Parts: sequence; C-alpha cells; structure tokens
Amino acid sequence: MFNASELPIIDFGLEDMSQKAQKLTGKLSISGVQPKLPMKLDKKRNSLIPVADGGEYILKPQNAAFPNIPENEQCCMDLAEEFEIDVPPHCLLSLKDGSLAYIVKRFDRESGVKIHQEDFSQILEVEDKYKGSVEQIGRKLKEISTAPGYDAQLFFERAVFNFIIGNGDAHLKNYSITYKDKETIRLTPAYDIVCSKLVIPDEADSALTINGKNNKLKKEDFDKFAEYLNIPPKIRYEKFGKSLNLMEAVIKGSRIKNESQKKFIDIIKTRLLRLELPA
Repeated sequence: MFNASELPIIDFGLEDMSQKAQKLTGKLSISGVQPKLPMKLDKKRNSLIPVADGGEYILKPQNAAFPNIPENEQCCMDLAEEFEIDVPPHCLLSLKDGSLAYIVKRFDRESGVKIHQEDFSQILEVEDKYKGSVEQIGRKLKEISTAPGYDAQLFFERAVFNFIIGNGDAHLKNYSITYKDKETIRLTPAYDIVCSKLVIPDEADSALTINGKNNKLKKEDFDKFAEYLNIPPKIRYEKFGKSLNLMEAVIKGSRIKNESQKKFIDIIKTRLLRLELPA
C-alpha cells in the first residue's frame, strides 16, 4: 500500500481533525457526512500529511456520532476482498493520540495523474443521492461500460454483498464509473462499505430501491433484479454459498469490539436466511 518497509506515522490526533479540515476549506473535493482528509505520503519523514491537492490516500478518523466506524469499514472491506470483490488497498493506522483511523488508497489517481471518474449521482443527474434504484444504475452501467455483461454481474454481487453485511447506506455516490480511455470504461473498485446496521439498527435494508422496495427485502427481490440484468440463475449467488464460517473468521479477527462482532454475525445470519443461502 505504501511501498515502504515501515508503516508511516500520522503526526496529529483526533482533536486536531477539525482544524486540519478548516485549513483546507474550499479546496476539498471529497464530500460526505463522515469526516475525511486527503493525505499524501511524505517519503522522507515516512509520514502521512493532509493536503489540499494531489492526495494519494483518504483518512477517516473516529466519529463521535457513529462509534468505531474505521474498524467497521476496515472489516467490511476485508470481507469484500475475501469474496473477490475489487477493493483498493486499505488499512487501519493510529493517530498521534492512539485512536484508530481508516486509510484507503485513492484509485482515481495513477502516478499522480487524476483518472476521470463519475459516480451515479452525476451520471443519472440526480441531486439526492438516496433517490433512485439499483435498476437505474444497472441499466445505465450496461449502456456505458465497455464490458457491460461482466460489470452487471459485478454490480449485482456488490448489491447482494451490501445486503448480506447490513450496509443500508449504499447510495448513488457509492457506485462509480472510471474512464481510463475510450476502450476502458468500467465499474470502479468498491468503496465506502460499512455495516451501517451496527450503528443504525432501525434503518432500511437498502438506501436504493430493489424491485421497488427499500425494506423487507427477500431473495425474490434480488432474483427480479438479476433477471433485469440478464444474469443467469447459476452464477447469481455462487460466491456467497456457505459463506458464514469465512465471514465469522474475518469479523472475529477484526478490531471491531467483541459485543459488536456478535451483533454483526447475527445480522449476516439473518440476511443469509432471507436470501435462502446456506450458512
């Protein structure tokens, strides 16, 4: 992730975050509710430093409103990786005060050059990122992608994965297209994956509608979505069969607190049952 023999240091603490962000006000392009800072690696000092432009990484610290989100996101991204869902390099690092922060490498930068990409809020020209459906994304994805069938399958798997892990906050801005050149227009790696149900227990199953529903989703809803994307029944849930043991192992090896680990596993068990998938 850092091409270095030692992990870099971060020379500020959680209480300094607001001050660091204020210094960059008006120059940041990364938006969202969760506090984030673009960072760059100072190789001479082996230190990650906040920058206004040219950031290679994104730092997400602890959030008083939603405890342990960095550990949550790290675990969920690790889970995605186990299921061969493409994700960028990521890790947890300690700030100066000892609090853990989530660090992810930006995939819209290559050797310092920005790669053009758009999220589906931009593509669909919808201002409210929570207004829309997975079918809208899927239809547009198949129109734009240079590998439409493959990207449709990848997108379907991400929607299923988000449901299984209790991520009810996957909105239009959480899915993007990258334009490397005219021959390479593809779905980007997955990002911003969390088990939101751990911190918002009564939230709906999905931020975007699936088969016209946000809540009380079942296998038939995902099957309808798969039919819409022309995904054959045999491969729809192939990678998620008998997945509970693997997911339990990742969760129990994570930095999520023990009491939350049990809740997380219970969420997954319930979701697998609703999808009629073997544990």
